Amino acid sequence: MPEKRLTVVTYNIHKGFSPGNRRFVLHQIRTALLSVDADVLFLQEMQGEHQGHEQRINDWPDCAQVEFLAKEAWPHYAYSKNATYSNGHHGNAILSKFPLLSWENINVSSFRQASRSLLHGVIDTPKTHKPIHIICIHFGLFAIERQRQIAILCDRIDSHVPHDAPLIVAGDFNDWTCVAEDYFSKHLNLQEAFYSLHSCRPRTFPAWLPFLSVDRIYYRGLQPLSCERLMHAPWRNLSDHVPMIATFQL
Repeated sequence: MPEKRLTVVTYNIHKGFSPGNRRFVLHQIRTALLSVDADVLFLQEMQGEHQGHEQRINDWPDCAQVEFLAKEAWPHYAYSKNATYSNGHHGNAILSKFPLLSWENINVSSFRQASRSLLHGVIDTPKTHKPIHIICIHFGLFAIERQRQIAILCDRIDSHVPHDAPLIVAGDFNDWTCVAEDYFSKHLNLQEAFYSLHSCRPRTFPAWLPFLSVDRIYYRGLQPLSCERLMHAPWRNLSDHVPMIATFQL
């Protein structure tokens, strides 16, 4: 990796199941993520525990999904449990090659069964003299709940992220109408990496024929060098979302 560059991936992994929940593909997801060799992963719908799947699925990992994905590649990670149910729980995760100086999960769920959160971490990288703030998000399906969640995100950044600190906000925004854009650009000076480089929105859902722009990577205090959708094999068969990958000059 060239000096002072940072590569990140955001991916809704659909709890390790293929589109339509036809196959358990967490092992293939790990292989695919290893192949892109990103510095930081922003992952949504990470299965923390599911007792039924553990008993029924033969190749279910013998450890938590976040530990299984991070093993020997991303030594620093954080998982936030948001959606809980009788068999287990799921939420968001950050996996990093660099130390996590701190992390905190802010639950913004409007419904108990929905995983909606801001997982805010700070990483220490030798590539820059400043800590980098990273926020992994998964927003709601309904406009009224997204408005509240956007407001909480704005307040969180205003109160906890210095204005001169590098910042990346990535995840599943469920904001296909791009309502969040005005808030982010006007109030937070956040720019969307794919749009900055390609002048259009990244269509990432559903994976087999993407036409909704729901997964995005926002930034400030960095320079985007590239941002692409991972559309080639095997990604379209691994989740119902297409992952995004971006490289920044720090």
